[in-house]
Amino acid sequence: MSATRLILVKQSNQPPAPSPDTLVIDMHTVKAWATQRTLFRHLFRYRHAQGVTYHLDLLGKPLTFALLLRLFSHGRCLITDQAGRKQPVTTGYLLGLLLRWAGDAWRQKSVLRMATAEVSRLQQPAPTPGALNLQHRPLYLRADLVFGLQSGGSVGHIAGVLNHLAAFAAPPLFLTTDPIPTVDSGIETVVIRPDQSFRDFPELQMLAFNQRFFDQAQARLGNLPLAFIYQRYSLNHFAGLKLARARQVPFVLEFNGSEIWVKRNWGSGLTHEALAERIELANLHGAQVVVVVSQALKEDLTARGVDPAKILVNPNGVDPEQYSPAIDGDPVRARYGLAGKTVIGFIGTFGPWHGAEVLAAAFARLLHDNPTYRGHVCLLMIGDGVTMPQVKQILTEQGVAELAVLTGSVPQREGPAHLAACDLLISPHVPNRDGTPFFGSPTKLFEYMAMGKGIVASDLAQIGEVLAHGETAWLVKPGEVGALAAGMKTLLDDPALAQRLGAEARRAVLARHTWRAHTQRIIDKLIDCSD
Repeated sequence: MSATRLILVKQSNQPPAPSPDTLVIDMHTVKAWATQRTLFRHLFRYRHAQGVTYHLDLLGKPLTFALLLRLFSHGRCLITDQAGRKQPVTTGYLLGLLLRWAGDAWRQKSVLRMATAEVSRLQQPAPTPGALNLQHRPLYLRADLVFGLQSGGSVGHIAGVLNHLAAFAAPPLFLTTDPIPTVDSGIETVVIRPDQSFRDFPELQMLAFNQRFFDQAQARLGNLPLAFIYQRYSLNHFAGLKLARARQVPFVLEFNGSEIWVKRNWGSGLTHEALAERIELANLHGAQVVVVVSQALKEDLTARGVDPAKILVNPNGVDPEQYSPAIDGDPVRARYGLAGKTVIGFIGTFGPWHGAEVLAAAFARLLHDNPTYRGHVCLLMIGDGVTMPQVKQILTEQGVAELAVLTGSVPQREGPAHLAACDLLISPHVPNRDGTPFFGSPTKLFEYMAMGKGIVASDLAQIGEVLAHGETAWLVKPGEVGALAAGMKTLLDDPALAQRLGAEARRAVLARHTWRAHTQRIIDKLIDCSD
């Protein structure tokens, strides 16, 4: 039966299940269709097109999204959100979006002038912040205009630091654009949302949002004394630095990689790249402490003129109570029909650096080269993201799709149970395409270690520094399908080796890579830089 209904999912963590008459896709699929030049086959093909998003007022690029739905359908179109609100895509609605787009386009020069002037002020020498007082409350800022996150490395990192700050200072205050799963419910959280301006111009939206964020933060804080401000850096955001200057408190910047580099290499680039770089450098130079997750990032920042003395290399971590060998994976195995199977597992957001497509090809190679594995060795891939269409295509073309379970996005709290359902855990990260050093610190790596499972991982940068081949994991050459398949075979054929590696990995992560230890290193560095 040919689908007569199309559902396009964007920024939603509750995608509907497909049915025989309904095709459920996301924006990654639309981009894949465009790349493969098959998009035209879907134009005006469906009787009904529905957009599903997290929140109607937070939908990014609403004009583009609404036009896509209109082009896919020759009949009814509407957009719904997780609160149950509905917006029909009528001619009037499209006209309203078009008028807003035109107004924002007209105002973009004024926003750029404002941001440029603010950055120029922030680049000027500033007074030394007041003395560090850990009896006061730390302020944690998360200003990303990404909404509806339910899982991923950023979720783990934010919760990991926030949940342990109170062990070293007064209870923190969390200012964020959206609630973050697994953050302790007792932590005071204030949500600051952008208005409707510049939703079709993502770079300008954050530039304009800086003033709103700053004003609402000041209003909430009142006369509350702060110990310091900790910000997880996001593209074009300078309100955190401005707030620290206004409050005369130390500013700690968590920098997980240049957003400019990310947009250039994993996205479509930036229109206002020079301004974005000025903002990025203003934050880096203005911070009293810069926290990075890898030595590669420290070396890059030092080359860009950032004082190495204030840079803390602090790899990611894990909560070893949430991720533990004691967790029962049988309910997840039963849910996906994996009882009695040997399960090879992967969890992630399917980013370009994750190598999920390499794992899919390696799994196919493993089964083709070892036909006796068929029927009792399965692949469980947990998560979703940009490379998912490629993963599905590989599994289908190689004839192993029926032996792989693709769960889609799962809530962060369900991640440990899904990992517990696996016998082996795979970290198939690949080198950066432009030849620059791999700068990541995969959160999944530490979660795998805490689970006490056998790990097969790419011997790549920090991954090869945290893990020791033959001691805590089986390391393979990054990006090589044959090497990854051979590594998985080694541990499949030697369960005792896998068990020993997993036990040693658990001991290593407990000794060095808990979120509590990670947070303590931040506080210790801040104290050192404040003396």
